[in-house]
Amino acid sequence: MDDARAALARYFGYEDFREGQRFIVDAVLAGRDALGVMPTGAGKSMCYQIPGIVLPGLALVVSPLVSLMSDQVHALIDAGVRGAFINSTLTPNQQRIAMNRAIEGTYKIMYVAPERLADPAFREFIAQVHVPLIAIDEAHCVSQWGQDFRPSYLEIRDFIESFDVRPTVVALTATATERVRGDICAMLGLRDPATIVTGFDRPNLTFSVERLDAKMKRRRVAAYIAEHPRESGIIYCNKRKEVDDLADWLASQGVATARYHAGMTTIERQESQQRFIDDDALVMVATNAFGMGIDKSNVRYVIHHNMPKSIEAYYQEAGRAGRDGEPSECLLLWNDGDTSTCRYFIDRVGMNDGVDEDEIERVQAVQRRMLDWMLGYCRTTGCLRAYILKYFGEEFAGRGAADGRGPEGGCGNCSNCLGDFETVDVTDVAKACVRCVLELHGSFGKSMIADIVRGSKAKRLLEGGLDRLSCYGTVNDSAGLVKDVIELLASQDLLSISDGTYPVVEAGPRVMEAEAEGFSFSMKKVKHARPAVAPEHAAAAFGASGSGDADLFERLRALRKRLADEQGIPPYVVFSDKTLHDMCARMPRNADEFLMVHGVGERKLERYGSAFMDEIAAFSVER
Repeated sequence: MDDARAALARYFGYEDFREGQRFIVDAVLAGRDALGVMPTGAGKSMCYQIPGIVLPGLALVVSPLVSLMSDQVHALIDAGVRGAFINSTLTPNQQRIAMNRAIEGTYKIMYVAPERLADPAFREFIAQVHVPLIAIDEAHCVSQWGQDFRPSYLEIRDFIESFDVRPTVVALTATATERVRGDICAMLGLRDPATIVTGFDRPNLTFSVERLDAKMKRRRVAAYIAEHPRESGIIYCNKRKEVDDLADWLASQGVATARYHAGMTTIERQESQQRFIDDDALVMVATNAFGMGIDKSNVRYVIHHNMPKSIEAYYQEAGRAGRDGEPSECLLLWNDGDTSTCRYFIDRVGMNDGVDEDEIERVQAVQRRMLDWMLGYCRTTGCLRAYILKYFGEEFAGRGAADGRGPEGGCGNCSNCLGDFETVDVTDVAKACVRCVLELHGSFGKSMIADIVRGSKAKRLLEGGLDRLSCYGTVNDSAGLVKDVIELLASQDLLSISDGTYPVVEAGPRVMEAEAEGFSFSMKKVKHARPAVAPEHAAAAFGASGSGDADLFERLRALRKRLADEQGIPPYVVFSDKTLHDMCARMPRNADEFLMVHGVGERKLERYGSAFMDEIAAFSVER
């Protein structure tokens, strides 16, 4: 372990391992398989990079996207570690050169895509190399229960078992429920793995949910970007057309914007992604085709322009903010139209794929349950962080708001914990809806029930004699409120909403409670939603992030960009925002002081120390 800690300090500038890292590294160095479930930004890559440096031979990293390989190899080389990757972006000759150098012992770590493992030429090459460790990044991709299932991951086990001397295997992921974790161990053939789940909480992220119509969403996005003009962010949309429309509009407003979706050519997507990674475009507007494997650490916010289809998808996408541990924000904008879009996509699962109908129905049922959880997140008035952690099977102890606001047991730093709510008695509406469902025997959807209890004069309703029901015309509230009450009743098992293209409302297992004497039902409505955290509160909550001089930070950021452009690498590969903030706080004047800065190792000192210390000295003189 001493060798591992020395490598951590020498190459990456960290004094010690974080929670979970030490456990995984210990297991791997002892030759034991391991499974690590650690939140984004927790340093999962250290769990295989450090053993890869320390162990003799070539560590193989299986990664799903070429963009991640390229970025991480750049970062390794910049830190002084001999790394390489083999993927389709290299010519056949470049691939041969890389493999020959690996055989000669030039590299310590090599990244490959899972599809590469089945290539006979690659297997012939790997048979000539000592491989002590195979790391599986984004390991949840092997599970059909995960939201990023990739069939190519199913071939990994066969590759592992093809070795005469089986390497140690470490599987890592940021988002995996208990069921997915079981799948990972089984499908990869992990042997008695040392397993650690460090928790899914990302304390540096703040969460906000706002229900807005389509026009107001665009205004909200524009206002947010205007409030964060120098910060890098991602805006996710569900449809390609929304991506193009929003990206065009933001560009017309003078925002340096990139876009990314499957309708673009490969070259267009690569160029757009590179502009974002290099900080030439601060805002990326994209579908969920963008982001997995993007190692850009200084994304300060993620805005979801639409509601995703699951908590797993949302948390993975939102988790692309603040990978460097700095305070960052996750804002979700939604409306009922988003729900319809998600249901549409679910109904199209398996179409034209020749998949068995029973399998399609099973997958659709799972996805509808996941969508119900996502809707619950949008509608809940409880702590948003606690809701997410509960989904992943983790209890949140609560820490309370820094200023004493927010409910007990909440995080004190999400829009719900800091929002003002009023409790509205909707007992009469709830009883009318339940009575209507019982009289109709579960034959109609939410809209028809709302029309009936509100006394609609619609022709189809009158011709069907539905105006003769006892519940007809007993409610004076809006259709929107009635539908919200139905959703809330369903979330508490008093009613049930069926699956399918045209879901109907049926009686739930607890429906008779609504018929009992003394039944009451209420819902909370937002009176005033406050931003999840003010900038000064974020700085106070997370320490050094807010320390140092803002003007100096901008100068160091400009220097970082210039040095990165000269080398053709992303700015965050030079130094993270967290490192720049620490420089601002410490104002290092010599090599020893520079090595004390977070994330500075010997190679970084050698390569960049003089330039940054000169800039700091010049700033001090001018000030």
